[in-house]
Amino acid sequence: MNDAQIRSSFHSKKLRRHHATPDTLVVDELGLKHGKFRADIAVINGHLIGYEIKSDDDSLHRLARQVEAYNAVFDRATAVVGQRHVGGVENLTPPWWGIVVAMQGQRGAIHFEAIRRAALNPSADDFAVAQLLWRTEAEEELVKRGFSGRILRQSRSVLYREIVHVLGSRELRNVVRKRLKSRTDWRRPGRLSPSDDSSQPCAK
Repeated sequence: MNDAQIRSSFHSKKLRRHHATPDTLVVDELGLKHGKFRADIAVINGHLIGYEIKSDDDSLHRLARQVEAYNAVFDRATAVVGQRHVGGVENLTPPWWGIVVAMQGQRGAIHFEAIRRAALNPSADDFAVAQLLWRTEAEEELVKRGFSGRILRQSRSVLYREIVHVLGSRELRNVVRKRLKSRTDWRRPGRLSPSDDSSQPCAK
């Protein structure tokens, strides 16, 4: 099994209900921290949920940094792994992460078994959550709250800090989820910079 096979089967078998729910968005390759990292699959509904796939062919050498990026953003996170990586993933992920093992049957079908269920993240980073917004979205949210002029011409980092300060954690997460679900074109119009998120929503 490679990553693509696990991903396809996971979408059809484990995420079917999310795909069928109108108020839920399922995204492949969601950019985190302006594209420095990518979540293999993200589910956006009443929570931000991330899935990291590690097939038996993959290495775990980047997993610690990937876990750090997931920890900053997602309310829940789950590693979907081949059997070879179960022990390593248990050691490299915090206890609130879920772990699902992908196993291939004799006829080639892929089956999934949860060996650790995901719990709520106790320490997400509001600034990292705000970074999921495009600059234009951040500007629009600030304008709604009375900001104008010089502040809107500041760097993205300044805009995100203002949003975190003004909204607070709960409202911030509500705003970010609403913005993600309302996008009609995940590739921003015009020329993309390396820090833009060019993720594409997975077809439902």
